[in-house]
Amino acid sequence: MKDSNLIYLNGLNKNQYEAVINLDGPYLVSAGAGSGKTKVLTTRVIHIIKEKRAWPNQILCVTFTNKAAKEMKDRVSILLSKQTAGLSWFGTFHSICVKILRKHAKAINLNSNFTIIDQNDQLKLIKNICKAENIDIKKISTRYILSVIDKWKNSGLTPKNTIPNKKEILETGILKVYKIYQQKLLDLNACDFGDLIMHCVNIFEQNKDILDLYSGNFKYILVDEYQDTNFIQSKWLDLLAKKSRNICCVGDDDQSIYSWRGAEIKNFLNFDKVYPEAKIFKLEENYRSSQNILSAASKLISNNSNRVGKNLWTSGKKGELVKVSGYKNVKEEAITISDIIEKKLKKKFSFNNISILVRAIFQTREFEERFLKLGIGYRIIGGIKFYERAEIKDCVAYLRLIFQKKDDLAFERIINTPKRSVGDTTLKQISEFSRKNNFCFENAAKKLIELNLIKPKTKKGLLEILNLLDKWRSDSLKMNHRKLMQIVLDESGYSLMLKNKKDLENENKLENIKELLNAMREFDNLEGFLEHVALATSIDQNWQGEKINLMTIHASKGLEFDAVFLPGWEEGLFPHQKSIDEKGNSGLEEERRLAYVGITRAKKIAYISFSMNRFYQGNWIDSIASRFINELPNENTEQINTFENNSDDFEFNQDIKYEEGIRSPGWLRLQKRLK
Repeated sequence: MKDSNLIYLNGLNKNQYEAVINLDGPYLVSAGAGSGKTKVLTTRVIHIIKEKRAWPNQILCVTFTNKAAKEMKDRVSILLSKQTAGLSWFGTFHSICVKILRKHAKAINLNSNFTIIDQNDQLKLIKNICKAENIDIKKISTRYILSVIDKWKNSGLTPKNTIPNKKEILETGILKVYKIYQQKLLDLNACDFGDLIMHCVNIFEQNKDILDLYSGNFKYILVDEYQDTNFIQSKWLDLLAKKSRNICCVGDDDQSIYSWRGAEIKNFLNFDKVYPEAKIFKLEENYRSSQNILSAASKLISNNSNRVGKNLWTSGKKGELVKVSGYKNVKEEAITISDIIEKKLKKKFSFNNISILVRAIFQTREFEERFLKLGIGYRIIGGIKFYERAEIKDCVAYLRLIFQKKDDLAFERIINTPKRSVGDTTLKQISEFSRKNNFCFENAAKKLIELNLIKPKTKKGLLEILNLLDKWRSDSLKMNHRKLMQIVLDESGYSLMLKNKKDLENENKLENIKELLNAMREFDNLEGFLEHVALATSIDQNWQGEKINLMTIHASKGLEFDAVFLPGWEEGLFPHQKSIDEKGNSGLEEERRLAYVGITRAKKIAYISFSMNRFYQGNWIDSIASRFINELPNENTEQINTFENNSDDFEFNQDIKYEEGIRSPGWLRLQKRLK
């Protein structure tokens, strides 16, 4: 029975209450989506202080974001007022480690005023090292080198105890860079973000007195989103909890979706092995979604074997069944979804509370095109609109310059992309010569070469691209614009540039370019496509008011919406083939957790769909529905047949036309709204 004097405990359900009042020893709180984990953490802090188990400055509360730390601190402040002054150890892993390092920097041969360098400085430093060591950064990018070094630091590996993976042939060379990189940081009295935790762990392991100081001070340790911790973060926590053993970790193993950034789900699953006396609490009552959505998500995730296990439920309504649909192709999928939003959901929900969640960012293109045609506002969360992405703008700039020689802005964008030794100085020289002689940039560059006014190294790269431009213009007369784009990507070295840089960012860029080639199929010629891009990037500029949310499922974690669409549930795309190829069953289980996260973002309505045909890498490929669809329970889902009554609807199905002043109904509607 709850103590009536402890008002702050009111409103907790039974399991939340138990997770708050049990203070002694290690605890793992397995908190399902929407089950009130933040409420549990903050109430637990209040209870510790109210029960006089510890002073505020003896409580360590660790989060992954500053926003989460501030939210918790603010919640505690409301109920504790003046006592919050002592909550000095609320923060992210990195911010807390900085505080410790400032006090004990000498232990790792740094001064207390050390600098924390950002990613740009890291890349610059690695680039300088590669140059000095004659490492070709065209074959191995600085970003890839940095990603490997970050991986080692997340695993607690210093240059001395790092053993390169024999299967990764580049790692031996990267280890050499790592050794020099760490020494350079020491020389500069600096560290990067990866160092902050690793240095702290090294200090604790090598200086028992310092470890005793902090582990003795922190009577209670609380950790948010524990499923997202990596090896070094978990080790740091274990060292600090060694004395008191009063550590409470809150998270959801079913939402562990960040292994690609170092998160290790085994920290969560093996908690009771590290702390044999640990007690586990499960928060299963959900305050976000309807029961049908929760049951569908729970049934799906139950197919994972590596999990603590829980079943989400709600005291609220059963709600609508989860809708599952199949479409002939991705265009039809985008058309129908936009039709549902426009004709059905618009009356029920604000656009701000409707979201389309995709597995890969290139999937947003079809929806963006559709919304532009219909005059529906949209936003990309955690990303950039398709035609505004750097790699897409690069490709379009190449095509613009081929189509229109006088397009100096396009010339400026692509002339040194990829690198051709044409720097800012040369570009300034071309610009000034162009202005004085009334030449376009391309003709100005040719004339400067003719007059022998360009440096030899620059001249070689400049001549190469100028000759290619002439060739491509000739090619454009003999082939369609899609084929031309493929030739440009190959012969310019742009594709090779992205393929050589082994990181997730460049893989996404390649996927986006493939989607661009897909988009070009819908236009008869280069002129029509370029006109479409120009209008697509300008129509939406001034859109005001409510907007539909488009984002990846990864970016949606922690968010919620009234209605959620989950398109592209096809084998190979979701679960993603690369994830399975690289990680086997663990990769498949992480993909399933990602599906679980996607479904549980929905409060009232969830739509899942797949396409039977997808245009990929220049070919139509037959797709089959994702295995995840087969794992959804029949009693909580409704299959919608989209192949009957499939008559064309003028407003929603016609292609947009720009020539001779003709516009789609959606475009006309948008103009009226903007006036």
